Amino acid sequence: MRSIQQCSMQGFNSFKVKAVTPTIYFPDSLADLHQLAADKVTSFYILGEGSNTLFIDQQAPVIIKPCFLGICVDELEDTYHVSVGAGENWHNLVNFCIAQGINGLENLALIPGSVGAAPVQNIGAYGVELSDFCYEVEYFDLHSKQLHRLSKEQCQFTYRGSIFKKSLHGRAIITKVVLSFPKQWQANLSYHGLDHLPFSATAKQVMDQVVKVRRQKLPDPATLPNAGSFFKNPVVSSTKAAQLKRDYPDIPSYPQADGNVKLAAGWLIEQAGLKGYTQNGVGVHENQALVLVSYQYNNGQEILNLAHYVQQKVLARFDVLLLPEVRLITKYGEKEFAELTSRTC
Repeated sequence: MRSIQQCSMQGFNSFKVKAVTPTIYFPDSLADLHQLAADKVTSFYILGEGSNTLFIDQQAPVIIKPCFLGICVDELEDTYHVSVGAGENWHNLVNFCIAQGINGLENLALIPGSVGAAPVQNIGAYGVELSDFCYEVEYFDLHSKQLHRLSKEQCQFTYRGSIFKKSLHGRAIITKVVLSFPKQWQANLSYHGLDHLPFSATAKQVMDQVVKVRRQKLPDPATLPNAGSFFKNPVVSSTKAAQLKRDYPDIPSYPQADGNVKLAAGWLIEQAGLKGYTQNGVGVHENQALVLVSYQYNNGQEILNLAHYVQQKVLARFDVLLLPEVRLITKYGEKEFAELTSRTC
């Protein structure tokens, strides 16, 4: 199995923060995974393309970067099943599917990262989530040393979460994702930015519009290091939402199936006066308040400090708690935001 010792992670994360791992492994076979299990690797982090990762410490844990590749299409009577290696690029998959006439992922275009990371976060955008099309996920369990398959229901998908962030955290290495797409398709144009498209818009037209909007709203990590949306959109009770609507009639809100209401984190941050705010070489992006950026390639601690500052300002203004979507990695592995910010208070 290919590996690198004392490897700089600066080129492996979109924040471009400096951190060094003692070893980074690149498994691409079942034999490689068995070797990892036999070596009893501990305090590790499973890395996709580093587009949703913030290294907090200058010392990173052991890194496992799955490199399973390949796309296979199985056409059934009413659906397409698309099996994808975990190491494939997500946007490349979207392009592949649309080019093949397999529609459904167009709203998820240009989301950075690997296919294997998609079910972990249950990635979503413009009214669509990975869970809408997930058929099953294959993973290798480092504890049982076996391959397993989970159905969509068994993945326990939630908003930006799944079983891979809960009971299977730290033991499951995703190797393959199988997606299912019905041949009967209708464009999802419900979100702002897409709602001006005609009802007859093709999947390619929707994808092109999503790409256009994302490029207009979000800074390119290649020129300004960032991890896209840093915070999750908070979900509050209908009572809390109604109270906020009385005080702030223009607040964007999205009723959920369970009766709760999702709010727009970017709007809350902007209304708290933080759009364009900077400190110690990092800041809130001047055009999209949901994005934290690094102007000086600072260490991850500075970005964490800024995130905590933003969280506290929004909490004081709206009594709404923002939580990161970005995963926070220390030398001991992934940690919760509250645990990390409490140590700096």
